[in-house]
Amino acid sequence: MKLKQLHEWDLSIAQARQVQERLARRVRQTPLTKEVRHIAGTDVSYHRPSGLFVAGVVVLRWPSLETIETQVAAGETPFPYVPGYLSFREIPPLALALEKVRTRVDLMVCDGQGLAHPRGLGLASHLGLLTGLPTIGCAKSRLCGEHREPAARRGSSVALNYRGETLGRVLRTRDGVRPLFVSVGHNITLAEAEKWVLRLANRTRIPEPTKRADHLVGLEMRKLQNL
Repeated sequence: MKLKQLHEWDLSIAQARQVQERLARRVRQTPLTKEVRHIAGTDVSYHRPSGLFVAGVVVLRWPSLETIETQVAAGETPFPYVPGYLSFREIPPLALALEKVRTRVDLMVCDGQGLAHPRGLGLASHLGLLTGLPTIGCAKSRLCGEHREPAARRGSSVALNYRGETLGRVLRTRDGVRPLFVSVGHNITLAEAEKWVLRLANRTRIPEPTKRADHLVGLEMRKLQNL
């Protein structure tokens, strides 16, 4: 998979903010135009002892959900931990894993925010612009916005609103479990993003692509710990 070079990565917080504000204007909420056959899930974790970020990508075939490709990579990043700037820490190692992917991916689900971000450029939107792929932000916690509590039944959802706009949906993927925060990453509509997350979380709270990416990263983290 090829990624575009849209900016440098060794940036100050002020420079990163300017990049977010500039790139956010390029994000598109448009319907999917191609049949979805291959879906990628991404995840990144930080291995504190080594200072490395471990990134994983898992590609599934739809609708069988068979895993057809996995890629991992580890790398360093100088960017500090600052809420709202996660993509500047996680994308550099994630790009190393994505560049190894040989399968033609039609849709990518990211463990993080998309448009549900104070400046409209969460990890999923940032990755969408870099790859040109339709991307979905699927986060386990809220970064910004307000919402009511969705009903307890699977499939129940409510709007996530921020400054008078609906940025995402708060979606219950299993009866009685904590909801997920779903938003457009890039090149997809919010209704489609919500539909795909629910489809992909058929048996668990977390969608299968990101769940498997998380498992893959966990295995690599344990290898590092045993070195």
